[in-house]
Amino acid sequence: MATMESLIGLVNRIQRACTVLGDHGGEGMSLWEALPSVAVVGGQSSGKSSVLESVVGRDFLPRGSGIVTRRPLVLQLHKTEEGRSEYAEFLHAPKKKFADFASVRKEISDETDRITGKSKQISNVPIHLSIYSPNVVNLTLIDLPGLTKVAVEGQPESIVEDIENMVRSYVEKPNCIILAISPANQDIATSDAIKLAREVDPSGERTFGVLTKLDLMDRGTNALDVLEGRAYRLQHPWVGIVNRSQADINKNVDMIIARKKEREYFETSPEYGHLAHKMGSEYLAKLLSQHLERVIRQRIPSIIALINKTIDELNAELDRIGRPIAVDSGAQLYTILEMCRAFDRVFKEHLDGGRPGGDRIYGVFDHQLPAALKKLPFDRHLSLKNVQKVVSEADGYQPHLIAPEQGYRRLIDSSISYFKGPAEASVDAVHFVLKELVRKSIAETEELKRFPTLQSDIAAAATEALERFRDESRKTVLRLVDMESSYLTVEFFRKLHTESDKVPNPNAAAQNADRYTDNHFRRIGSNVSSYIGMVCETLKNSIPKAVVYCQVREAKRSLLNHFYVQVGKREKERLGAMLDEDPALMERRTTIAKRLELYKSARDEIDSVAWK
Repeated sequence: MATMESLIGLVNRIQRACTVLGDHGGEGMSLWEALPSVAVVGGQSSGKSSVLESVVGRDFLPRGSGIVTRRPLVLQLHKTEEGRSEYAEFLHAPKKKFADFASVRKEISDETDRITGKSKQISNVPIHLSIYSPNVVNLTLIDLPGLTKVAVEGQPESIVEDIENMVRSYVEKPNCIILAISPANQDIATSDAIKLAREVDPSGERTFGVLTKLDLMDRGTNALDVLEGRAYRLQHPWVGIVNRSQADINKNVDMIIARKKEREYFETSPEYGHLAHKMGSEYLAKLLSQHLERVIRQRIPSIIALINKTIDELNAELDRIGRPIAVDSGAQLYTILEMCRAFDRVFKEHLDGGRPGGDRIYGVFDHQLPAALKKLPFDRHLSLKNVQKVVSEADGYQPHLIAPEQGYRRLIDSSISYFKGPAEASVDAVHFVLKELVRKSIAETEELKRFPTLQSDIAAAATEALERFRDESRKTVLRLVDMESSYLTVEFFRKLHTESDKVPNPNAAAQNADRYTDNHFRRIGSNVSSYIGMVCETLKNSIPKAVVYCQVREAKRSLLNHFYVQVGKREKERLGAMLDEDPALMERRTTIAKRLELYKSARDEIDSVAWK
């Protein structure tokens, strides 16, 4: 089996590493909370500080009247090899070693005041202190503010409730061992520590009772009923403590000497002599350490399960935000191309219907283009007055003999030119949709979120490509319109003439004579309108084909082709700049990587020592 020192020492190191990384909670139970620790609970002036100093063997805690402990003190004791010098370290000053324990006391006071000010306010922000010494046992103790019943001057009325809530937040945790400090010269039934312990640990499995100030009891009285479990029984034995007297504190009596005097008190006491081997601060430290070792061993399966679960979650989080990128140019180029392919997949999903947005292109062809064609001013352009004007101008000084062919051509050409506006508008509308889909695709590509510079580069390259596709599409749709002007469908007019001949007209002579009347020009306008209607139906079908071919099809096939060529020519430094990440994301990845390393190391170390 693993030695008690190695197992508890390992837990201490893991807890300290958790503290450094800020891994004390959040959603679910953190590793820090899963590892057992000892919370020291007691009323004000119950002797909590003296018990802690006795366990450590050093005088290092601030003293005074009222609330002295105004922030939780997480105290980790690390046993070192014999002959090593003692020193202390604070988490908020990690590079500084305190060999003088008077300076430790001052640092605790200064750090408390830094958060709470020099008032009598309290704070739940803990101070983390580690002490390394050959004279301690491996242990994590949490010194909490003393429970009180009344707010004194300078304190808010809520101070009583605030302190109790803070203490509860620690002792309610199932892995917290409660060290309930009660002064022997007060009725145990009124003990604040025992009352609170009974509420949060009714079975008493996690509670150790400590009686202080045994030497200050009234003459003729003793605490045997409590120490022997008759007055108030706990699952674990009560431990009596004799703290240094105020005179000893004033004289700076060494803690080692104080421990010796404590042993002598119990060994020579007529009341407690038979319990001397189970009394005193040294016995208390060993008792807690032994119990802590048993609890840790019992918790190993659940601790390992929590560690494995957290490792899986951290790996998944790293996969989501992306692993670190290698520094060689080949790996960088590969990463850039993979990011581009990921974006391209999302973009195509938008176009093909896997994601929303592509349907807006169909909306351009099904709604916007027909609506624009309907609004073209053919009624005004082919009005009687305008037809007469155009035909007359086309005839010049020589009026047409049979049919006004030049007038027809001018009316048709000028009418067809109106189609250029809706054609270009369709090109621009699809271009706008494609640009918006590029923006959405970049935002939705998870792999790209860590590279803001690459996002900008891809957006710029995609926009440049879309503009090239738009220009080509505009040329194509305008060619389609020009084609309709360049060669008229002669069969349409022959058909009109044939149908006219089939209808017998008894007033043919009159009709020829009526060549320049209103009816004649109305007929010309009607014929042109019919032809333009045919052209409109043709363009309504051909413009979407041209737009899709030149813009949508090309965007799917070659949106980033030009970008790929440019990236392949770039130097390593420029590739690295493209993969410049969001500093917040880099910090997040570093934190996750450190936590992952901590949890893996903790799992390996627990496995290596737990079953030896």
